[in-house]
Amino acid sequence: MDPAPQPQEKPSRPFWLDVQVWLRDVTLSVGLAAVVIVFLYQPVKVEGTSMLPWLQDQERIFVNKFVYRFDEIQRGDVIVFRFPLDPSKSYIKRVIGLPGDRVEVLQGDVYVNGELVPEPYIPPEYRDRSSHPALEAPPGHVYVLGDHRNTSNDSRTWGTVPLEFVTGKAVFAYWPLERFGALD
Repeated sequence: MDPAPQPQEKPSRPFWLDVQVWLRDVTLSVGLAAVVIVFLYQPVKVEGTSMLPWLQDQERIFVNKFVYRFDEIQRGDVIVFRFPLDPSKSYIKRVIGLPGDRVEVLQGDVYVNGELVPEPYIPPEYRDRSSHPALEAPPGHVYVLGDHRNTSNDSRTWGTVPLEFVTGKAVFAYWPLERFGALD
């Protein structure tokens, strides 16, 4: 009588091969994350209250750094940019005037090229009722304002932003979780 066949053991892979596969996967993941952060999306922490109620102090968002390579900045976009008076600092504000636009603030109402700009995103308690003289955004510059007009340090104070200082467009909130989602 023949002895019962013994089950064949699966040959085990060498430990170094498992480590090599693991290292490859980690390297690819880190590389992909670096490409996304460097070229496409950058995480940013909002500091301050100048964009209330749209963005909260300490809120974390993603900025699309790639969008303006294919599309023009639009009036109403919320952008992150290097502060013109100190490029080591970054600010986040809403674009009100495009290059060549004449922006004037009269008793808190914003006029672009002589037309009143509707601003439904600003609650009455955040409106500033002061007036500021007309300023024309030169070629290659945008005029920006914070949504919390009473506390915002913006183009009314220090002028326009050169387009080369624009880092990107605010597109997605990820922290705190109750604010998670696309920024419209």
